[in-house]
Formats: sequence, structure tokens, C-alpha cells
Amino acid sequence: MNKKDILSFTPAELEAEITALGEKKFRASQLFDWLHAKRVTAFADCSNLPGALTEKLDGLYVIPRAAVKRKLESRLDGTVKYLYEFADGERCETVLMSYRHGTSLCISTQVGCKMGCSFCASTKAGFVRDLTPSEMLLQVYETERDSGRKVESLVLMGIGEPLDNFDNVMKFLSLLSSEKGKNMSLRHVSLSTCGIVPRIRELADMKTGLTLSVSLHAPTDEKRSAIMPVNKRYDTAELMSACRYYFDKTGRRISFEFALISGVNDDPGTAKELIKLLRPLSPCHVNLIPVNEIREREYRRSAKVREFQKMLTDSGINATVRRTLGADINAACGQLRRDSIAN
Repeated sequence: MNKKDILSFTPAELEAEITALGEKKFRASQLFDWLHAKRVTAFADCSNLPGALTEKLDGLYVIPRAAVKRKLESRLDGTVKYLYEFADGERCETVLMSYRHGTSLCISTQVGCKMGCSFCASTKAGFVRDLTPSEMLLQVYETERDSGRKVESLVLMGIGEPLDNFDNVMKFLSLLSSEKGKNMSLRHVSLSTCGIVPRIRELADMKTGLTLSVSLHAPTDEKRSAIMPVNKRYDTAELMSACRYYFDKTGRRISFEFALISGVNDDPGTAKELIKLLRPLSPCHVNLIPVNEIREREYRRSAKVREFQKMLTDSGINATVRRTLGADINAACGQLRRDSIAN
């Protein structure tokens, strides 16, 4: 019999499981505290639970773990990149970063990615499966355990498309923000999507409070479809309409990610097209990203980042250049997992 993943249960689901075993409801609350606040790795460590119950739990459920297979620490800025392995041998990447405002963690939501963006390393090794709520939580829990640092903000911007794993991601966020667990406000969480329009609208209706970050990378259908296949299904007009809906519903400013690629999307004409596209969505924010160079593509970082930024800011659009962290350890997601598969 396959044991159930107890770390993925919400408080209500855990209560249903415990009462089905003939136990009192309060035992579920005690167990949730052990799992998500104290973060035990064995039922026997739950010292205020009866021995008979912990034996039952051990026979029916598993407390999953994530093993650190590789760990790289930047000598430049202290950024730490983890390659985690789960029970089935699949792996994902997680990056711990330090900013003036505190410690942030970038986590993965899938093993591999289906989206096929031509400049992204995450999609090169192919899609394998979705991550479970517990596997997303473990990236937080195990990183805090290993580093001794408290994660104060979270970015769902690692391997995978979060809105393609919608139900598991929403359950993970519910667990993450539970006052009985990590108790992280979702206002400290940013979710990055390449633009799955129906899910953006659904997320808007949920009013979670999180920040929506949209991977745009080109301002026209012709240019965007050439590097991002998702645009062939949800074009820029549909995407901008969904973004406006999100802002109107939540009042949360949207951030647009724009990876500048030399000779592809870094010219003044593209900047003007971007200004025209985003002006109706003001206030918004553009996060300019020097593209991460990968072996399979000849894409190169633009030397025109500051000129591009100035054109946006002069037009009244807030634009910043993403600070490059962990440059000496290839901290961009996808590279470490791909190399581990190749080896």
C-alpha cells in the first residue's frame, strides 16, 4: 500500500484523516503543528501524541523529505543554489538570495517545463511532472533548516510554470500562509507566469494578495510568438486584458519581466512598442533582465539595457534592472538540473 503524503494536507483535510482514524479533532491541530511549525521528520518525534496514534500514522502516511544533492554558494554575494532530490529521484532547483529588505527564496513548481520559451534553460531537459504542495513546501523548510536563515519572501519563478500546476500551487500557498504553519503573508509572495490567461483571471477572482509577475519579453505578437510559444494560444491582446482584469480586481500593481536579448528585442523600436502596450496598464512595473546565456542558443546579453530603461522611465513607465545574483554559480534556474541529468 502506498502511504499518503501527510505534509500536503490542509488543516481541514488533516482533521478529516485523523477523525476517520477514531481520534479527537484536537489531535489534528497538534499534528499540524509538529509537521509545519516544529517540522519533525518522524512521527515518533511528536511527543504529545499517543504512541498508538504515531504507530498508526507511521503505517499509513509518510512525511516526505527533499535531499540536497548539490549546493553552490556564491563568493560574490552569498547567493545559495540548491539542487533538491525527491523520493522518486526527480530533481528541482531552489535559490536563496539576500537583499536589503531581507532573505528571499526562488522555488520551482514543476520538474521541467512545457512552455518551450526559446531563451530559457528550464525547458531544455523537458517536462516530467508537477510538484506536489509538500515538495514546494520542502524547498522552503529544507532551505531554512540547512541555511539557518529565515525566508522572508518567496518567488515562484524557478523551474516550471506555476499556473500550469494551478491546484497544487494554490494548495501550497494555503499551507504556506496558514497561521499554524509558516504563516507567511501572501503579500510577500510573487508568482511568475508566461501568460496562461484563464488562470490569471481565476487568480484575480481569488484575491490572494500576491504579486503577479508576467514574463512578457516582447511587445508584439510577431516578436513574442517567435520566442514564447504560449503567445500562439493567448496573444498579447488577451494577456493585457487579463492583466487589466487582475489589477482592477486586486488593486495590485503588475510586474512585467523583460529579458533583453542582443539583436532580438533591445532596439529603440521595441522599446516604443512596449511603451505603447503598457501605457494603458499604468501603474505597472517593468523588470529588465539581462538574458541568461545558455549553451543551446546563441542569444547574448544586450549591451543596451540602460538605454532601454531610460526610454521607458522617460515615458513614465517604472522600469528597473534586475540585480544579477550568483553569477559565479549560474544561479539562473534550469542549468543545474539539466547538468545533473547529462551527468
